[in-house]
Amino acid sequence: MKKKILGTDVVMQIAIVVHDIEKTAQAYADFLGVAKPEVIVSEPLEQSHTRYRGNPTPARARFAFFTVGPSLQIELIQPDAAPSTWREELDQKGEGVHHIAFQIRGMREKIADLGREGMPLLQSGEYTGGRYAYIDSNRDLKVFVELLEND
Repeated sequence: MKKKILGTDVVMQIAIVVHDIEKTAQAYADFLGVAKPEVIVSEPLEQSHTRYRGNPTPARARFAFFTVGPSLQIELIQPDAAPSTWREELDQKGEGVHHIAFQIRGMREKIADLGREGMPLLQSGEYTGGRYAYIDSNRDLKVFVELLEND
């Protein structure tokens, strides 16, 4: 059996990029029979240290999270106009699944391991309590992979 490259196979999140987060969040709330969650905005570059394709970007997004099941989230993402993987996917492919996310340990090592497998880093940044990285796994997995590492 081949070693798990991430050290886990537990999906934490499925994320969808959207044009109108308020409308889509309400549609999910109605579909799931739950209250519409609060929409939050990502932090500015000075706090998020967001990098896209190797360069700093002021990209921000609006997010809504739905917890489904014991440990899975559906994440809705409405990006602003600044360069980001969210904006690029929305502009090129339209609304739809953007990534699946895994909680990991050892961010730098996982990014290097995936790079050696032909899955390069596209975007990275920080959030209160941790960091994230989007990996370009589209060629093989047909979707981006997000690595989440909490402090």
